[in-house]
Amino acid sequence: MSYETYYIPANFTDAGRVFGLFEIRNVIEALLLGAPVLYLCASLLPLGITAKIITTLVIFIPIAGFALIGISDDSLSRWLKAWAGWRRNRRVLTYRGEVGYSGFERAYLRREH
Repeated sequence: MSYETYYIPANFTDAGRVFGLFEIRNVIEALLLGAPVLYLCASLLPLGITAKIITTLVIFIPIAGFALIGISDDSLSRWLKAWAGWRRNRRVLTYRGEVGYSGFERAYLRREH
């Protein structure tokens, strides 16, 4: 009996990604965050065209790049939802000294098993 070896290419899980790198959700978020920045910079900056393009790109590229990459392999909206849930449900732990054992626990702990 002969066995055949199949090699799985590195890009076999690229479905649902743009350029094989960015998830579709991250691209949509980058567009939603970047479009208002592009519009506001293009319409409100009182500069020449070259200065306007440079200023717009200096502001736009970090915002869109951060949205494309995400945080800890999550999109920004997914991460913000998880962070808000953690923030809402967090608790403060305090140390209140040693806990004393009840009579049953003391007897149980002294007994050999």
